[in-house]
Amino acid sequence: MGLLTGKTALITGASKGIGRAIAIRFAQEGANIAFTYLSSVEKGQALEEELNSYGIQAKGFRSDASDFNAAEVLINGVVTEFGSLDILVNNAGITRDNLLMRMSEEAWDEVININLKSCFNTVKAATRTMMKAKAGSIINITSVVGIKGNAGQANYAASKAGIIGFTKSVALELGSRNIRSNAVAPGFIETEMTEVLDEKTVQGWRDAIPMKRGGQPEEVANACVFLGSDMSSYVSGQVLQVDGAMLT
Repeated sequence: MGLLTGKTALITGASKGIGRAIAIRFAQEGANIAFTYLSSVEKGQALEEELNSYGIQAKGFRSDASDFNAAEVLINGVVTEFGSLDILVNNAGITRDNLLMRMSEEAWDEVININLKSCFNTVKAATRTMMKAKAGSIINITSVVGIKGNAGQANYAASKAGIIGFTKSVALELGSRNIRSNAVAPGFIETEMTEVLDEKTVQGWRDAIPMKRGGQPEEVANACVFLGSDMSSYVSGQVLQVDGAMLT
């Protein structure tokens, strides 16, 4: 038996990168997986096939996490399809980097809506189901940038800092119903997003990290397995940094 056997997890933005790694690790630990994608249709379909190969039930939903009404439809669809919702991982996110003086209102709004408002949308929609079950684990993917800030990422940093405050508030509100809320803050994780950077830039990041390397998506996923499982049954309202001591 795996650590998540018998549980149903919903992971937003799971067609690639960290979200994909979380979905695969959860499936390896026995969870049934619902996940969302938006533009990456082929990758979403391929992930669904891969997840089903682990002998669990998996289904991808094409859904816009920033759409309040779509989140309600999504959660209802997951509960109808799987019968329950035990773990919610809010992973969907984007960057629209620029210096504040050059940042457009559109770039600000888009990042806040997709990164932060999406957490409100899905958690609010899932709350009734989890409260009825008197159990649940909510995992919101934030970033070390949400803790320390970063030049050229005012919108991204604000969205990720907002996730931390939101996570802690949810933990306080729903703790009496045995619903836990935690955040995972990755540091420099080597994904498709970092592949477009030149090697000198990437090496500069690695050299600045005490562990002298970038993290892997699977290492973030392992932290999520812990927070989604009963091993963390008394852990709530916390921010778990997965950053190789980058921010210490």
